[in-house]
Amino acid sequence: MFSEDNPCLDTVQLAQLEQSFRHWIDATPRRDVRLSRRRILLVFLLIRYTGAKLNEILSLDPFTDIDEQTVCIRVVDSEASCARRITIAASLSQEIRKTLADPDFRASLTNGFSVDPAFVRRKFYERAEACGLPKHLGGPELIRRARAVELVRGNMPLQAVQKLLGHSTPNLTTAHVSFSDDDLQRATKLYLERESSRKTSARNAFFGKIVAIERGDVQARITLINLSGHRVSSIITSESLERLGLQLGRLVTAEVKAPWIILQRGETLSACSADNHFQGHIIRINKGKVNSEYVVRIDDGTELCALMSTSNGTELALKIGDMVWVLFSGFAVILHADD
Repeated sequence: MFSEDNPCLDTVQLAQLEQSFRHWIDATPRRDVRLSRRRILLVFLLIRYTGAKLNEILSLDPFTDIDEQTVCIRVVDSEASCARRITIAASLSQEIRKTLADPDFRASLTNGFSVDPAFVRRKFYERAEACGLPKHLGGPELIRRARAVELVRGNMPLQAVQKLLGHSTPNLTTAHVSFSDDDLQRATKLYLERESSRKTSARNAFFGKIVAIERGDVQARITLINLSGHRVSSIITSESLERLGLQLGRLVTAEVKAPWIILQRGETLSACSADNHFQGHIIRINKGKVNSEYVVRIDDGTELCALMSTSNGTELALKIGDMVWVLFSGFAVILHADD
Protein backbone atom coordinates (compact mmCIF):
# COMPACT_ATOMS: atom_id res chain seq x y z
CA MET A 1 0.00 0.00 0.00
CA PHE A 2 2.78 2.46 0.92
CA SER A 3 5.39 1.32 -1.63
CA GLU A 4 7.53 4.10 -3.09
CA ASP A 5 7.19 2.36 -6.47
CA ASN A 6 3.61 3.65 -6.76
CA PRO A 7 3.81 7.44 -7.25
CA CYS A 8 1.45 9.87 -5.56
CA LEU A 9 1.41 13.55 -4.70
CA ASP A 10 3.60 14.77 -1.85
CA THR A 11 2.59 17.27 0.84
CA VAL A 12 3.68 20.30 -1.20
CA GLN A 13 1.79 19.11 -4.28
CA LEU A 14 -1.31 18.38 -2.20
CA ALA A 15 -1.14 21.94 -0.89
CA GLN A 16 -0.86 23.24 -4.47
CA LEU A 17 -3.90 21.19 -5.46
CA GLU A 18 -5.87 22.53 -2.49
CA GLN A 19 -5.03 26.11 -3.47
CA SER A 20 -6.09 25.34 -7.04
CA PHE A 21 -9.54 24.36 -5.76
CA ARG A 22 -9.81 27.54 -3.67
CA HIS A 23 -8.80 29.81 -6.55
CA TRP A 24 -11.25 27.94 -8.78
CA ILE A 25 -14.12 29.01 -6.51
CA ASP A 26 -13.16 32.68 -6.74
CA ALA A 27 -12.70 32.53 -10.51
CA THR A 28 -16.43 32.80 -11.28
CA PRO A 29 -18.74 35.77 -10.60
CA ARG A 30 -21.82 33.52 -10.51
CA ARG A 31 -23.12 32.78 -7.02
CA ASP A 32 -24.71 29.46 -7.97
CA VAL A 33 -21.51 28.22 -9.60
CA ARG A 34 -19.47 29.21 -6.54
CA LEU A 35 -21.84 27.24 -4.32
CA SER A 36 -21.42 24.18 -6.53
CA ARG A 37 -17.64 24.55 -6.52
CA ARG A 38 -17.55 24.96 -2.73
CA ARG A 39 -19.27 21.60 -2.42
CA ILE A 40 -16.56 20.01 -4.59
CA LEU A 41 -13.91 21.72 -2.44
CA LEU A 42 -15.42 20.21 0.71
CA VAL A 43 -15.41 16.77 -0.91
CA PHE A 44 -11.73 17.27 -1.77
CA LEU A 45 -10.82 18.49 1.73
CA LEU A 46 -12.55 15.55 3.38
CA ILE A 47 -10.77 13.02 1.18
CA ARG A 48 -7.45 14.87 1.42
CA TYR A 49 -7.45 15.07 5.23
CA THR A 50 -9.30 11.87 6.19
CA GLY A 51 -8.20 9.45 3.49
CA ALA A 52 -11.83 8.34 3.12
CA LYS A 53 -13.14 6.83 -0.11
CA LEU A 54 -15.03 8.99 -2.59
CA ASN A 55 -18.25 6.98 -2.15
CA GLU A 56 -17.96 7.35 1.63
CA ILE A 57 -17.76 11.15 1.36
CA LEU A 58 -20.54 11.45 -1.22
CA SER A 59 -22.89 9.45 1.01
CA LEU A 60 -22.28 11.76 4.00
CA ASP A 61 -25.11 13.74 5.50
CA PRO A 62 -23.24 16.96 6.32
CA PHE A 63 -25.81 17.92 8.95
CA THR A 64 -25.79 14.68 10.96
CA ASP A 65 -22.55 12.85 10.13
CA ILE A 66 -20.16 15.67 11.07
CA ASP A 67 -19.89 16.00 14.84
CA GLU A 68 -18.46 19.40 15.76
CA GLN A 69 -18.14 18.60 19.46
CA THR A 70 -16.00 15.45 19.06
CA VAL A 71 -14.39 16.79 15.85
CA CYS A 72 -15.23 13.55 14.04
CA ILE A 73 -17.12 12.49 10.95
CA ARG A 74 -19.09 9.28 10.57
CA VAL A 75 -18.56 7.48 7.27
CA VAL A 76 -20.23 4.35 5.98
CA ASP A 77 -18.38 1.93 3.72
CA SER A 78 -21.16 0.52 1.56
CA GLU A 79 -18.84 -2.16 0.16
CA ALA A 80 -17.95 -3.50 3.59
CA SER A 81 -21.36 -2.66 5.11
CA CYS A 82 -19.80 -1.01 8.14
CA ALA A 83 -19.39 2.46 9.63
CA ARG A 84 -16.46 4.12 11.35
CA ARG A 85 -15.69 7.46 12.96
CA ILE A 86 -12.77 9.50 11.63
CA THR A 87 -11.11 12.22 13.68
CA ILE A 88 -10.48 15.46 11.78
CA ALA A 89 -8.37 18.48 12.62
CA ALA A 90 -10.07 21.30 14.50
CA SER A 91 -9.17 23.71 11.68
CA LEU A 92 -11.03 21.56 9.12
CA SER A 93 -13.99 21.24 11.46
CA GLN A 94 -14.12 25.02 11.81
CA GLU A 95 -14.02 25.53 8.04
CA ILE A 96 -16.83 23.04 7.54
CA ARG A 97 -18.90 24.70 10.27
CA LYS A 98 -18.35 28.15 8.74
CA THR A 99 -19.29 26.89 5.27
CA LEU A 100 -22.44 25.17 6.49
CA ALA A 101 -23.45 28.36 8.31
CA ASP A 102 -24.03 30.04 4.94
CA PRO A 103 -27.82 29.83 4.39
CA ASP A 104 -27.44 29.67 0.60
CA PHE A 105 -24.92 26.86 0.84
CA ARG A 106 -27.11 24.93 3.27
CA ALA A 107 -30.02 25.30 0.89
CA SER A 108 -27.89 23.92 -1.95
CA LEU A 109 -27.31 20.69 -0.01
CA THR A 110 -30.83 19.33 -0.32
CA ASN A 111 -29.26 16.02 -1.36
CA GLY A 112 -26.23 16.34 0.89
CA PHE A 113 -22.93 15.73 -0.88
CA SER A 114 -24.63 13.49 -3.41
CA VAL A 115 -22.89 14.27 -6.71
CA ASP A 116 -22.17 12.15 -9.76
CA PRO A 117 -18.81 10.46 -8.93
CA ALA A 118 -17.69 10.80 -12.56
CA PHE A 119 -18.27 14.57 -12.34
CA VAL A 120 -16.20 14.77 -9.13
CA ARG A 121 -13.33 12.81 -10.68
CA ARG A 122 -13.39 15.05 -13.75
CA LYS A 123 -13.09 18.17 -11.58
CA PHE A 124 -10.26 16.60 -9.55
CA TYR A 125 -8.40 15.82 -12.79
CA GLU A 126 -8.97 19.36 -14.09
CA ARG A 127 -7.62 20.94 -10.91
CA ALA A 128 -4.52 18.72 -11.01
CA GLU A 129 -3.83 19.72 -14.61
CA ALA A 130 -4.48 23.39 -13.75
CA CYS A 131 -1.50 23.42 -11.39
CA GLY A 132 0.77 21.41 -13.68
CA LEU A 133 0.41 18.04 -11.96
CA PRO A 134 -0.12 14.69 -13.70
CA LYS A 135 -3.86 14.35 -14.27
CA HIS A 136 -4.21 10.82 -12.89
CA LEU A 137 -2.47 11.71 -9.61
CA GLY A 138 -5.33 14.09 -8.84
CA GLY A 139 -7.96 11.33 -8.77
CA PRO A 140 -9.82 10.67 -5.49
CA GLU A 141 -8.25 7.23 -5.04
CA LEU A 142 -4.75 8.66 -5.49
CA ILE A 143 -5.50 11.55 -3.10
CA ARG A 144 -6.57 8.94 -0.53
CA ARG A 145 -3.32 7.05 -1.07
CA ALA A 146 -1.28 10.26 -0.90
CA ARG A 147 -2.81 11.00 2.50
CA ALA A 148 -1.87 7.55 3.74
CA VAL A 149 1.73 7.97 2.59
CA GLU A 150 1.85 11.46 4.11
CA LEU A 151 0.70 10.15 7.50
CA VAL A 152 3.16 7.24 7.48
CA ARG A 153 6.02 9.55 6.51
CA GLY A 154 4.97 11.84 9.35
CA ASN A 155 5.44 8.91 11.76
CA MET A 156 1.78 8.46 12.58
CA PRO A 157 1.50 4.86 13.90
CA LEU A 158 0.81 2.49 11.01
CA GLN A 159 -2.08 0.82 12.82
CA ALA A 160 -3.69 4.22 13.38
CA VAL A 161 -3.33 4.99 9.67
CA GLN A 162 -4.91 1.65 8.77
CA LYS A 163 -7.80 2.28 11.14
CA LEU A 164 -8.29 5.79 9.76
CA LEU A 165 -8.57 4.40 6.24
CA GLY A 166 -10.89 1.59 7.29
CA HIS A 167 -8.37 -1.18 6.65
CA SER A 168 -8.18 -4.28 8.81
CA THR A 169 -5.31 -4.00 11.28
CA PRO A 170 -2.90 -6.67 12.49
CA ASN A 171 -3.05 -8.03 16.00
CA LEU A 172 -2.01 -5.11 18.18
CA THR A 173 -0.89 -7.40 20.98
CA THR A 174 2.15 -8.51 18.97
CA ALA A 175 4.12 -5.69 20.55
CA HIS A 176 3.44 -7.22 24.00
CA VAL A 177 1.34 -4.23 24.99
CA SER A 178 -2.36 -3.57 24.40
CA PHE A 179 -3.51 -0.59 22.30
CA SER A 180 -7.24 -0.03 22.43
CA ASP A 181 -9.42 1.71 19.84
CA ASP A 182 -9.43 4.73 22.15
CA ASP A 183 -5.62 4.74 22.16
CA LEU A 184 -5.54 4.67 18.36
CA GLN A 185 -8.12 7.47 18.12
CA ARG A 186 -6.10 9.53 20.59
CA ALA A 187 -2.96 8.89 18.55
CA THR A 188 -4.79 10.14 15.47
CA LYS A 189 -6.06 13.25 17.24
CA LEU A 190 -2.61 14.07 18.59
CA TYR A 191 -1.05 13.68 15.17
CA LEU A 192 -3.64 15.93 13.52
CA GLU A 193 -3.22 18.59 16.19
CA ARG A 194 0.55 18.46 15.76
CA GLU A 195 0.21 18.54 11.99
CA SER A 196 -1.98 21.64 12.17
CA SER A 197 -0.02 23.60 14.74
CA ARG A 198 3.58 22.60 13.90
CA LYS A 199 4.52 23.81 17.40
CA THR A 200 7.60 21.63 17.74
CA SER A 201 10.84 21.76 15.75
CA ALA A 202 11.72 18.16 16.60
CA ARG A 203 11.31 16.06 13.45
CA ASN A 204 11.71 12.54 14.86
CA ALA A 205 8.90 11.20 17.01
CA PHE A 206 7.75 7.88 18.47
CA PHE A 207 4.27 7.50 19.97
CA GLY A 208 3.74 4.70 22.49
CA LYS A 209 3.07 3.51 26.02
CA ILE A 210 5.41 3.58 28.98
CA VAL A 211 6.37 0.00 29.89
CA ALA A 212 9.19 0.60 32.36
CA ILE A 213 10.30 3.28 34.81
CA GLU A 214 13.67 2.96 36.57
CA ARG A 215 13.98 5.54 39.31
CA GLY A 216 17.32 6.90 40.50
CA ASP A 217 18.34 9.48 43.06
CA VAL A 218 18.48 12.32 40.55
CA GLN A 219 17.31 10.88 37.23
CA ALA A 220 14.97 8.23 35.91
CA ARG A 221 15.04 6.03 32.82
CA ILE A 222 11.70 5.82 30.99
CA THR A 223 11.11 3.10 28.39
CA LEU A 224 8.21 3.23 25.98
CA ILE A 225 7.10 0.76 23.34
CA ASN A 226 5.40 1.89 20.14
CA LEU A 227 2.77 0.14 18.04
CA SER A 228 5.45 -1.61 15.98
CA GLY A 229 7.16 -3.05 19.05
CA HIS A 230 10.17 -0.71 19.02
CA ARG A 231 11.46 0.43 22.39
CA VAL A 232 12.76 3.92 23.07
CA SER A 233 14.54 4.93 26.27
CA SER A 234 14.64 8.42 27.69
CA ILE A 235 16.59 9.67 30.70
CA ILE A 236 14.94 12.58 32.48
CA THR A 237 15.21 14.19 35.89
CA SER A 238 13.16 12.85 38.77
CA GLU A 239 11.57 16.30 38.97
CA SER A 240 10.40 16.01 35.35
CA LEU A 241 9.07 12.53 36.05
CA GLU A 242 6.85 13.88 38.81
CA ARG A 243 5.90 17.07 36.97
CA LEU A 244 4.72 15.16 33.90
CA GLY A 245 2.89 12.63 36.03
CA LEU A 246 4.46 9.74 34.13
CA GLN A 247 3.45 6.23 35.09
CA LEU A 248 3.25 2.78 33.56
CA GLY A 249 0.72 2.62 30.74
CA ARG A 250 0.80 6.38 30.11
CA LEU A 251 0.72 7.43 26.46
CA VAL A 252 3.67 9.64 25.53
CA THR A 253 5.50 10.95 22.51
CA ALA A 254 9.29 10.66 22.47
CA GLU A 255 11.08 13.16 20.27
CA VAL A 256 14.75 13.50 19.35
CA LYS A 257 16.13 16.40 17.35
CA ALA A 258 18.08 15.66 14.19
CA PRO A 259 21.47 17.05 15.40
CA TRP A 260 21.46 14.56 18.30
CA ILE A 261 21.29 11.54 16.01
CA ILE A 262 24.44 9.66 14.98
CA LEU A 263 24.64 7.38 11.93
CA GLN A 264 26.83 4.28 11.81
CA ARG A 265 27.41 2.36 8.59
CA GLY A 266 27.17 -1.41 8.26
CA GLU A 267 24.87 -4.32 8.96
CA THR A 268 26.43 -5.12 12.35
CA LEU A 269 26.15 -2.71 15.25
CA SER A 270 29.55 -1.90 16.73
CA ALA A 271 30.00 -1.60 20.46
CA CYS A 272 28.60 1.74 21.58
CA SER A 273 27.00 3.36 24.61
CA ALA A 274 23.90 4.69 22.80
CA ASP A 275 20.68 3.80 24.61
CA ASN A 276 18.66 3.71 21.40
CA HIS A 277 19.60 2.09 18.09
CA PHE A 278 17.54 1.33 15.00
CA GLN A 279 18.64 -0.16 11.70
CA GLY A 280 17.43 1.16 8.37
CA HIS A 281 18.31 2.41 4.90
CA ILE A 282 19.11 5.94 3.77
CA ILE A 283 16.30 7.09 1.48
CA ARG A 284 17.04 10.80 1.08
CA ILE A 285 20.04 13.09 1.40
CA ASN A 286 19.73 16.87 1.40
CA LYS A 287 23.23 18.29 1.13
CA GLY A 288 24.12 21.81 2.17
CA LYS A 289 27.35 23.76 2.24
CA VAL A 290 27.75 23.43 6.01
CA ASN A 291 25.29 20.76 7.18
CA SER A 292 23.44 17.93 5.46
CA GLU A 293 20.29 15.95 6.30
CA TYR A 294 20.17 12.17 6.05
CA VAL A 295 16.73 10.54 6.18
CA VAL A 296 16.69 6.88 7.24
CA ARG A 297 13.68 4.58 7.02
CA ILE A 298 13.58 1.77 9.59
CA ASP A 299 11.73 -1.53 9.26
CA ASP A 300 8.27 -0.28 10.29
CA GLY A 301 8.33 2.63 7.84
CA THR A 302 9.28 5.29 10.40
CA GLU A 303 11.56 7.93 8.92
CA LEU A 304 14.31 9.40 11.11
CA CYS A 305 16.31 12.45 10.13
CA ALA A 306 19.94 12.99 11.16
CA LEU A 307 21.72 16.31 10.75
CA MET A 308 25.50 16.34 10.54
CA SER A 309 28.23 18.47 9.02
CA THR A 310 28.62 17.96 5.31
CA SER A 311 32.33 17.21 5.80
CA ASN A 312 31.53 14.38 8.24
CA GLY A 313 28.97 12.96 5.82
CA THR A 314 31.53 13.04 3.05
CA GLU A 315 34.08 11.22 5.23
CA LEU A 316 31.51 8.49 5.94
CA ALA A 317 30.77 8.28 2.18
CA LEU A 318 27.06 7.86 2.93
CA LYS A 319 24.78 7.41 -0.06
CA ILE A 320 21.12 6.60 -0.75
CA GLY A 321 20.41 2.91 -0.20
CA ASP A 322 23.17 2.37 2.39
CA MET A 323 22.25 0.32 5.44
CA VAL A 324 23.01 2.28 8.61
CA TRP A 325 22.34 2.26 12.31
CA VAL A 326 20.55 5.25 13.83
CA LEU A 327 21.95 5.93 17.30
CA PHE A 328 20.96 8.39 19.99
CA SER A 329 21.35 8.72 23.74
CA GLY A 330 18.51 8.57 26.22
CA PHE A 331 19.53 12.08 27.29
CA ALA A 332 18.63 13.31 23.80
CA VAL A 333 15.02 12.06 24.02
CA ILE A 334 12.36 14.59 25.01
CA LEU A 335 9.09 13.21 26.37
CA HIS A 336 5.68 14.80 25.90
CA ALA A 337 2.77 13.52 27.96
CA ASP A 338 -0.06 13.13 25.46
CA ASP A 339 -3.15 12.74 27.60
